[in-house]
Amino acid sequence: MSRPNGQETVPPFSRDQELHAYREMLLIRRFEEKAAQLYGMGFIGGFCHLYIGQEAVVVGMKMASKDGDQMITTYRDHGHMLACGMDPKGVMAELTGRAHGYSKGKGGSMHMFSKEKRFYGGHGIVGANVPLGVGIAFANRYRDDGNVCVTFFGDGAANQGQVYESFNMAKLWKLPVVFVIENNKYAMGTSVERSAATTDFSQRGRSFDIPGEQVDGMDVRAVRATADRVLKWVRDGNGPYILEMLTYRYRGHSMSDPAKYRTREEVQKMREDHDPIEQVRRRMLESRLVSEDEMKSIDAEVRAAINGAAEFAQSDAEPDDSELWSDVLLSA
Repeated sequence: MSRPNGQETVPPFSRDQELHAYREMLLIRRFEEKAAQLYGMGFIGGFCHLYIGQEAVVVGMKMASKDGDQMITTYRDHGHMLACGMDPKGVMAELTGRAHGYSKGKGGSMHMFSKEKRFYGGHGIVGANVPLGVGIAFANRYRDDGNVCVTFFGDGAANQGQVYESFNMAKLWKLPVVFVIENNKYAMGTSVERSAATTDFSQRGRSFDIPGEQVDGMDVRAVRATADRVLKWVRDGNGPYILEMLTYRYRGHSMSDPAKYRTREEVQKMREDHDPIEQVRRRMLESRLVSEDEMKSIDAEVRAAINGAAEFAQSDAEPDDSELWSDVLLSA
């Protein structure tokens, strides 16, 4: 399988790009840390899957997207919502089951949507969002609107049968979809080496003649550079493409997972050597694009925004009982 134009070197970011990436990733990091805190306090119920460590993937992809492109993902979805520009107050209110959450308090962590921001979930069933992403891409081709659906899923979902049915249809109809496999090395608690016969997920589309490549998903510049090229290739009518983002989650699979299947040393080494936010921070300070005081100011602004979202989510009213009957298809 050939790659469009081959691998490129990672170009540097401008000051504005570095600052944008830093703010967006930091917003996701601080949001997830606050969500973990609220979960521990009992304000968030049900499942809650955190995106801490993987921020560069969605931020880099969003930086390369154009207005009109869509995103759809699985249950580790808060970061994708924020990257799409969804209001942290509405996202946090949905986590706490409040009336002004994005799904009116009825969807929770795994089922939030925003038609305005072209974000189509948040899906709790492993791999189920992939055929839906292909359906969105089919609508794009039908309308000939030039939009691309960026469809995210994990290394565990990559072993689901419906994913391969989706690959086949996407290639058959040359649909404008980029499949982004966020390989964080552990499908729930099982390492990819134990759960997958082949661990280069970028080549999973080979039998369908879908090109793919691996990307350093901890470096937002690498994600952005690759996404720029691949999105154009797909947008030009060449059909689907697979990007395997090599990334890492610092927390357990969900809030109930103690993550005893890996060592503290492994997690600490990833934090010290590859943290996506620290990479940007270090670059900006070393190149003197910003000062320490400016960095502290950005962090304070982000923390204030997230604290405000948390306060809103705890004080907002719960949905009215009548909401049990709204947005529900009733048969006679």
